[in-house]
Amino acid sequence: MAQLWGGRFAKPCDEEVYNFNQSLGFDKRLYKCDITGSIAHATMLGKQGIISSEESDKIVTELKKILEELENGTLVFDDTQEDIHSFVEATLINRIGDAGKKLHTGRSRNDQVALDMRLYTRDYIDKLILEVHNLLKAIYDIMKDNLHTYMPAFTHLQKAQPTTLAHYMGAYFEMFSRDKDRLKSIRERMNYCPLGSGALCGTTYNLDREFVANALGFNGPTLNSMDSVSDRDYLIELLNALSLIMMHLSRLSEEMIIFNTNEYRFIEMDDSFSTGSSIMPQKKNPDIAELVRGKSGRVYGSLMSMLTTMKALPLAYNKDMQEDKEISFDAMDTVLSSVHIYSLMLPTITFNKERMAASAMMGFTNATDAADYLVNKGVPFRDAHGIIGKLVLLCEEKKCSIEDLSLDELKNISECFETDVYDAISLKECVNKRLTIGAPGIEAMEEVLKTYALKEDL
Repeated sequence: MAQLWGGRFAKPCDEEVYNFNQSLGFDKRLYKCDITGSIAHATMLGKQGIISSEESDKIVTELKKILEELENGTLVFDDTQEDIHSFVEATLINRIGDAGKKLHTGRSRNDQVALDMRLYTRDYIDKLILEVHNLLKAIYDIMKDNLHTYMPAFTHLQKAQPTTLAHYMGAYFEMFSRDKDRLKSIRERMNYCPLGSGALCGTTYNLDREFVANALGFNGPTLNSMDSVSDRDYLIELLNALSLIMMHLSRLSEEMIIFNTNEYRFIEMDDSFSTGSSIMPQKKNPDIAELVRGKSGRVYGSLMSMLTTMKALPLAYNKDMQEDKEISFDAMDTVLSSVHIYSLMLPTITFNKERMAASAMMGFTNATDAADYLVNKGVPFRDAHGIIGKLVLLCEEKKCSIEDLSLDELKNISECFETDVYDAISLKECVNKRLTIGAPGIEAMEEVLKTYALKEDL
């Protein structure tokens, strides 16, 4: 197989070396980006008079046919080609002859692949933003329907204070909303066109880089040709953002798995998102949540691989950078599918509201509110803290909750208790008197939901 670079060499590349070097097996997914960039480049070459308008039109027309045929499957990839760029150019030359040989005028594979990866990454970010939006919508719907669903909130995995399911899910809404903002920021920062940078020091041809950048939807051309062909910051930023998304999904998965256990029984996973055991007929396993939790490590690995690959590379392009694609593609695919499956799974989960409320009642989650009750009666907080601690000890001995104690039992510990204490430490009162923005009180949560709906266009 003749290479694009073969003229300088006296003998062909060793077959095993060629196979080790080739990348078509994984970079063929860039075919649409490669052809789209080539169409813009060929159009510009014709406009600038670098090649004739007839040659430009001929190239563009045939490139569009090649793209259409790849899309509908009538053209298949030639695995003997070195990479996607070689495949497209060889196919073009085979069809239109010498005119096809002029397509590569004024560019290098270095700026070509830099363009392809930016186009592919930009399109991917747009898809992922949509999937994260769908996940936010699923979370929002749960929040909206569960403003009065009481449950315990935890610190150290121990029951701490009462909250609502709406407030709890709102924490994950915040996480994924930040993820969405990060993706938008990365897209904006990377949206500059490297084509026209050549191998590393530009070109002597009178290219119109602004024309190509505009034709491809970029904000403008990149401003340093050496950085243009060797920059992978945008991929590292994306892999970092993808790692954060997976970390958030993994945290949510961990809690869904715990809440699904027999010990908690806060939720039940739908049959359509669960699996069974080959030996234990009673089992219903949360495998989807577990898989997502497990896949987080895979994405972290991609981030570390990319950082390690880039950490000591001199300017400008080095073949090491070919390693960016497989790890990036794998992370992209993993995160897109994980976010998508979660946006489908969340709406099917059944929440055991009675069980969640009972758990909050039996976990002394209203202890802080009982202390606040005493403070409002004039007891110093530190003293109130000690009084409620004694109440908790009494309740543990009696195996009951604070509200199960009689008024006489309460007064035996502090005369400041009155009958109004029972209303003050009810779950509803404990939650709804927390009205500062960001708290679980009904009024505060309703305002937050309005804000979310406007911000995310829900």
